[in-house]
Amino acid sequence: MTERINLKQTDDIRDVIHLAVQYLAKGELVAFPTATAYVIAGQSLSPAAMAKLRSLSGGDQPLVLCVKGFDEAQDYLPEMPPLARKLAKRCWPGPVVLELKRPQPGSLFSQLPPEVQSEICPGSHLRLRAPAHEIIFQAMRLSPSPLVLLNEDSKYQTADSLIDDFGEEVALVIDDGPSRFGDQSTILGVDEHQWKIIQPGVVTETTLKRLSSEIYMFICTGNTCRSPMAEGLFRKLLAEKLNCQEDELSDRGFIVGSAGLAAAMGAPPSPEGVAILAEQGIDIQAHESQPLTERLLDQSDHIFTMTQGHRAAILAERPDLEESVKLLSAEGKDVSDPIGGGFQCYVECKNEIEKHLTQIIAQINIPQN
Repeated sequence: MTERINLKQTDDIRDVIHLAVQYLAKGELVAFPTATAYVIAGQSLSPAAMAKLRSLSGGDQPLVLCVKGFDEAQDYLPEMPPLARKLAKRCWPGPVVLELKRPQPGSLFSQLPPEVQSEICPGSHLRLRAPAHEIIFQAMRLSPSPLVLLNEDSKYQTADSLIDDFGEEVALVIDDGPSRFGDQSTILGVDEHQWKIIQPGVVTETTLKRLSSEIYMFICTGNTCRSPMAEGLFRKLLAEKLNCQEDELSDRGFIVGSAGLAAAMGAPPSPEGVAILAEQGIDIQAHESQPLTERLLDQSDHIFTMTQGHRAAILAERPDLEESVKLLSAEGKDVSDPIGGGFQCYVECKNEIEKHLTQIIAQINIPQN
């Protein structure tokens, strides 16, 4: 008989998490809430659970390997293409499933029992997901291996709807009320250079185009002078190369931003920088400073710093970003801070930044439509 627990009537959700983990360890199936729809999960180390999920799937459609996030996904699929890495970093945790080529021998996936591998991935592709719900995340954290999910269906927006169809097969249903988004996850097929929507869902094609954009980030100290000027100039130069308007850059696959290593939140740009760029038809008056965060570092594809000191400070904390964090100057020269040096110093700073940006723009390959 199916056990059902209402989270809103639970004194301590830790008890629910531990109960779910116990059921999973015994090879039983557990239904979890997510932000999109309710999902049925089994423990990947349990051949019995995998066989149950495969039976419920009703065909040869891949099951979904559930991971805590991008880092764990890399362990199971180390040869993940760059485009898939980018989407995983920007979409997870969240309602996006990535379908990728089956992992090669040597990954953690290849160390799962062969019968489990064949149930999860009967064909040439593996599906990965990192759900955005605390209950399933904590259950995964306490489990000895990833959970595996039956492919999500938009019809299961409530615990009742899932019990109606699977009540006999699921040992535990965790009820957290109606799902937040009222739709299913979007499933993307991803290869080396492109993605395609296999199953439409809550994340739209327009949003995915932006999420798969190349992100350029310019870094200085306070994000009120050098990096805002670099951001404004780069937008203009890039739009000219693409033969589009600046507000169309995201639609063409490019996002441009700036931040500061010691920036306050919401400070305006320097008046001198605003005035100088205005002479070239570039408006940065609406710019508001922001500090450089881990999230910005993780999501940016190209990070350009004004000085060697800025680059060294970032790499001291994030040595894994050695390839993506570069000095703005290809000659290895610092772009000095013009603050306090007078208007002419700002002009010279702008000219120096523009020279370096022109070289960067020249190296960008524009994808052909």
